Amino acid sequence: MPSRPKSFSRRWRLAPILRFAYLAFFLLFVLVPIYWMFNTSIKPSDDYLAIPPVWFPDAPTLVHYEAALFAYRGLEGLINSLIISLSATVLSALLGTLMAYSLARYNTGGQHLSFWVLSQRFLPPVGIVLPLFLIYRNLGIHDTRFGLILAYTMFTLPVSVWMMFAYFRQMPKSMEEAALVDGWTRWQAFWRVAVPLAAPGIVAAAVFAFIACWTEFFFALVLTSRNAFTLPTVFRAFIGFQGAQYGEAAALAIVSLGPSIVLGVLAQKHLVRGLTLGAVRG
Repeated sequence: MPSRPKSFSRRWRLAPILRFAYLAFFLLFVLVPIYWMFNTSIKPSDDYLAIPPVWFPDAPTLVHYEAALFAYRGLEGLINSLIISLSATVLSALLGTLMAYSLARYNTGGQHLSFWVLSQRFLPPVGIVLPLFLIYRNLGIHDTRFGLILAYTMFTLPVSVWMMFAYFRQMPKSMEEAALVDGWTRWQAFWRVAVPLAAPGIVAAAVFAFIACWTEFFFALVLTSRNAFTLPTVFRAFIGFQGAQYGEAAALAIVSLGPSIVLGVLAQKHLVRGLTLGAVRG
């Protein structure tokens, strides 16, 4: 058996080292800003601009968390964001699944309706937010959770439909047809066969919808004021004419990471499977 060239053996030994170095660099790139944000949230105000930087505060404090959650109404914004984001995510996933199944199985609207649904996402928010504001004010739903849930559902539905449409389109019809032969109705075949098989894709679409709702700022800024404001709009209160409240902003940022991290951990298995099986393919 001929021996391998030395250059090939050298590259084979070098590949794991390069992969490890790349992963280590990427991990530092992600974790160092998060650590610095957490460090800023627990250190006294005098240490913000200290030279050299204070990486480990001598007297950690939680006063910034208390101020961000209560003095700046961050807790109220957090509750509003959870209610609005979860409600919009459920509606977007439910309506998106039904619409995508109809497009994929029955070719509803012909060949171009699915792309037309996605094209609604191409509209810049600044182009529709003023008419939406006027409509909301005339209907009396401005600065309400219901109004923002409606706007977020409209905002995330096109992407959810497109993701689920690609997922349903590549699923085989044989299992649903077998259920129909056994005497099941179309609804029973849909809920008991198609939906369980499409669960990873539904979870992937729901996670994307939740993140979009959770981090959305522009609609929340224009369509709310004092009652239904969300967590992202609270951050603007930390910047004023007399300076910036770095500790409070960092504390609220750490709090805002919690739901996204928990959701990512819980849905990791379904999310990875949903994406790799074609949930985002066109």
